[in-house]
Amino acid sequence: MLTGANMAVAVAALSIVLGVFVVLRPDVTRVREGRMLAFLALFLVPSMAVWAGVSQHMERAKTTEFCLSCHTMEDYGRSLYVDDRGYLPAAHFQNNRVPRERACYTCHTDYTMFGGLKDKWRGLHHVYVQYLGTVPRTGEIKLYQPFNNRECLHCHAGARSYMEASAHQKSPDMLEKANSNQLSCMSSRCHDTVHDVTTLADATFWKEVKN
Repeated sequence: MLTGANMAVAVAALSIVLGVFVVLRPDVTRVREGRMLAFLALFLVPSMAVWAGVSQHMERAKTTEFCLSCHTMEDYGRSLYVDDRGYLPAAHFQNNRVPRERACYTCHTDYTMFGGLKDKWRGLHHVYVQYLGTVPRTGEIKLYQPFNNRECLHCHAGARSYMEASAHQKSPDMLEKANSNQLSCMSSRCHDTVHDVTTLADATFWKEVKN
């Protein structure tokens, strides 16, 4: 069975073969069938190859492996294994509250090319910085804007554990404020320990047991 990556490669290879054939045998375009073949070779199949390639890349870009393949993100990946329940991403990752293979994308669904026009522009800026600018040091990377509770509520909204948690019942309007984004889930004394990469040197790490 062809995977997405193999299909993209197969379509690209077919496009090249047909394109070379039409270039080497231009006389085939003298007949109707030949012109149809030329159209397939020079327009339709290349368009399919581009679509397959972009689609495959978009899916791969959602994987945790892809996000952490960048050297700048390595410590953020390590923070997922901190053996401390107070570390929000670590607790979610280690307890399968988010799919591990898509952990980054699950909580950052509007990141760069997955967000709106402004996010995509920021993504292009990241590419520029990576190759032509000064890459921020670990610990200096900041969100452009406060983390949106929407990303938390994708999973937690309506969940019994979320609704009945004693900390969420401190005041009658706490959940209402959180649900409307008036009160950040990452407010002080709430879930305020996220990717604290500056303290990794002193942290202990969970060792995953492989089946």
